[in-house]
Amino acid sequence: MMMLAAAPQSGDAVGAGRKAFSECLSKEVSPALDKKLSVSAFQSELKSKCSAKEAAFHAAVVADNKSTGMSEKDAQADADDQIAEYVDKITSEFEDYSR
Repeated sequence: MMMLAAAPQSGDAVGAGRKAFSECLSKEVSPALDKKLSVSAFQSELKSKCSAKEAAFHAAVVADNKSTGMSEKDAQADADDQIAEYVDKITSEFEDYSR
């Protein structure tokens, strides 16, 4: 039941942005492993390849947060935190696969 409630609804900018951003990040793991990139090089690849999707996700989170009464500062911080969590998770997966 909780999974259904958390699933993005059709037309949900945050859900769509989250999905596009996470798919972009995931898509970069295999090529980076093939190239035997270092962790910092992998993170640079993520930034260059997924920056547009990151920006769209960030903007959607901020807009959604502000629509519920959150301050601009807190909305920005929340969006930054969510993005950092996704990048940290994919970086950890990359490190595990690299071993």
